[in-house]
Amino acid sequence: MSYLKAGQDAQGNDVNIFYQDWGQGDPVVLIHGWPADHQMWEHQSHALAHHGKRVVAYDRRGFGKSDKPWGRYDYDVLAADLHALLEGLNLQNVTLVGFSMGGGEVVRYLSRYGSARVSRAVLVSAVTPYLLKTDDNPTGVPQAEFDKIIDGLRQDRPDFLQAFGKKFYGQGLISHPVSQATLDWMQLLCLPASPHATGECAKAFSSTDFRSDVQAMTVPTLIIHGTKDETVPIEASGDQTARLLPQARYIRYDGAPHGLFITDKDRLTQDLLDFMGGTSARPQ
Repeated sequence: MSYLKAGQDAQGNDVNIFYQDWGQGDPVVLIHGWPADHQMWEHQSHALAHHGKRVVAYDRRGFGKSDKPWGRYDYDVLAADLHALLEGLNLQNVTLVGFSMGGGEVVRYLSRYGSARVSRAVLVSAVTPYLLKTDDNPTGVPQAEFDKIIDGLRQDRPDFLQAFGKKFYGQGLISHPVSQATLDWMQLLCLPASPHATGECAKAFSSTDFRSDVQAMTVPTLIIHGTKDETVPIEASGDQTARLLPQARYIRYDGAPHGLFITDKDRLTQDLLDFMGGTSARPQ
């Protein structure tokens, strides 16, 4: 297994993050969503590597196989971990792909560290530019909804995650876009995260204002969001990011839920390849 030192915690101990590194070609760095780990990119990791890309996917600190320190999990810390990964592996001409919470790491990294190593950015179901409803952000999500997340995690984290997984994929009494096995798999990805990291990251993605970070972006950017996303509503996120980045390409997946990396996996892979100038993943 591959680990890389990403920095230190508040006590001065090294923090090591786990990553996978597959394939050859221009690098694509996949940043997972909350509260899963890098394995959520299973389909895209394999497909992109098979189509001429070097695919690097890592576990955010506190999640998966990475170290789980006590301390801060704000976006300055998380962007510094991403910076350490790109520097440590000496990655150049990178396409950064951030899903959900991971979109925040993409834009914060670019605003803090610049684009010398990055050629493109992709925001998939991302929490950018500002998820919290405030007087100057009326399309955001009310604080009470995020309070329910924190309360649910404290009361019964496994039960909360199980219910969250259904909403994540748009699963309902009539709608069954994924199998029960996939829901069980998602639960297994989420449970290894530390309770502290899970809660602190929820606070970070719900309250961080990325509007200035987004407006500072200069690299070609692709925005992808599902119109039926009940976890990160498109009106509060994808639509607003596209308004701040009128030069970006914006693709709305009609009827897709938050977890479109599974429900629309082939379409997402193809859109990524098209954006990066890769070979076609469509059947010949």
